[in-house]
Amino acid sequence: MDFERSLDLLWRDRGEARQPTRGRKPKLTLDQVIATAVALADRAGEATVSMSQIAKELGVGTMTLYTYVPGKTELLDLMVDSVLAERNLPGPGDPRPDGWREQVRLYAERTLAVFRAHPWLRSTSMVRPVLGPGLMAGQEYVIAAVSDIGLEPRKAAAAANSIEIYVQANATLFAETAQVEQETGESTDAWWGQRSVFWEKYFDVERHPAMTRIWESGGYDADTCEAADETFAFGLERMLDGIEALVTR
Repeated sequence: MDFERSLDLLWRDRGEARQPTRGRKPKLTLDQVIATAVALADRAGEATVSMSQIAKELGVGTMTLYTYVPGKTELLDLMVDSVLAERNLPGPGDPRPDGWREQVRLYAERTLAVFRAHPWLRSTSMVRPVLGPGLMAGQEYVIAAVSDIGLEPRKAAAAANSIEIYVQANATLFAETAQVEQETGESTDAWWGQRSVFWEKYFDVERHPAMTRIWESGGYDADTCEAADETFAFGLERMLDGIEALVTR
């Protein structure tokens, strides 16, 4: 099956990596190809990544790359999982933060950092994910954090899935913000600043009394980045409060 071509490469440490088997000694490694593709995507977006452009960056012929990876579909899978692995989450037996909540916060912090560093990662599917070691390490880490706090197995799985979905959804929003700012050269604060006329001319305080009260009380005083961080942290903590309440109830 086609998807097994990606799996063979993603889990190449469990078997033979795809390397040229005949002819001259290989000039490259698969890791070099992946790293170059990631660097290109970081600079100009995932859509700009092509086999020919990667080959140019590496100083080889385009056809040479196909001896390392079958095509762009498999390469994108490798790119996604490579950057997810950058979270470097503690594995089984490794030291972890004290307490399950601190462990979840570490997962959230590192996941958001990776999405901000690689904005193109927002195109990653949460429905049909890349089943590589980078993704699985994250899932193992979160399920380990909540599996021994007193939840039934299905509730533990639901709690872990809820945490992952919440974190990735917010990380995707942060990545989109970073990508839009990169593409336009304009910060989100500057974008809103240019639309101040909306609040002065079109915003109706009588139709939006709750928003007006919050506004006048300083509820919207934070800049967009600070507000996004506060919103994310607030939601995550309330989710963890709910899980903790379920355990202690």
